[in-house]
Amino acid sequence: MAQIISGKDLSQSLKDDMKKEVEELSIKYGRNPHLAVIVVGDDPSSLSYVAGKAKACEYVGIKNTTIHLEESTTEEELLELINKVNNDDSIDGLLVQLPLPRHIKEEKVIEAIDVNKDVDGFHPLNVSSLWQKKPCMLPCTPKGIIKLIEKAGLSISGKNACIIGRSNIVGLPISKLLLDRNATVTMCHSRTADLKAETKRADILVVAIGRPRFVTADMIKPGAIVIDVGINRDSEGKLCGDVDFENAKEVAGFITKVPGGVGPMTITCLMENTLEIYKRKFDI
Repeated sequence: MAQIISGKDLSQSLKDDMKKEVEELSIKYGRNPHLAVIVVGDDPSSLSYVAGKAKACEYVGIKNTTIHLEESTTEEELLELINKVNNDDSIDGLLVQLPLPRHIKEEKVIEAIDVNKDVDGFHPLNVSSLWQKKPCMLPCTPKGIIKLIEKAGLSISGKNACIIGRSNIVGLPISKLLLDRNATVTMCHSRTADLKAETKRADILVVAIGRPRFVTADMIKPGAIVIDVGINRDSEGKLCGDVDFENAKEVAGFITKVPGGVGPMTITCLMENTLEIYKRKFDI
């Protein structure tokens, strides 16, 4: 039976530490850190996630401004708003909630965000710096995954890691972070030939494919660390991950749950990134 790695517990501990630091810094510098979140449309998952960010901000002491735009908002209107926020010195961090409506190009929006306010770490200059081992803003979900593994006292160096998913948000950056910690990394996707053979070799398996219960117990190496990044709804509308948790936990050595695993850490790392940008302004 696998040991559950709780993102909820670690997240709370990190937020408690940040709350104390924010209280001290706000007194010293006369204002609290400020995060602006832009959400376009009424996607239920996005709205829920944005609400979670706002709640975390309130707890930590970070000022949160959520700007909710109609689904019909044009790309030009969104870019104009981003430019306005970029030029607002009172706002430290900016993120635009993904996914966006199909008529808006995500790449164009991400590039429009001031790299110095890019709390998500998605800007091309941030991505480039990550791969060149230069100082940069680490993407929140990969950063949270590394924190979860290390806080659990698990070794990364020398391990075989398999990543299912190739996105710039999770797959590519988590691969780089694991490589930097001396893991041997294999990147896969749903069409990888004999995917099961690849996953069965993995000491660390990170699944970020967006398909309900895609990874089953027979795809997992006994004793492996399984990190489930997925947030899905099954055919019955029940929240679930990319991993068949109930079966997988019988084989894995360590595993994250959905919800309560990676999700809380993503939000907490967003708070950390906002605080980091704020501190840069005061050369802290």
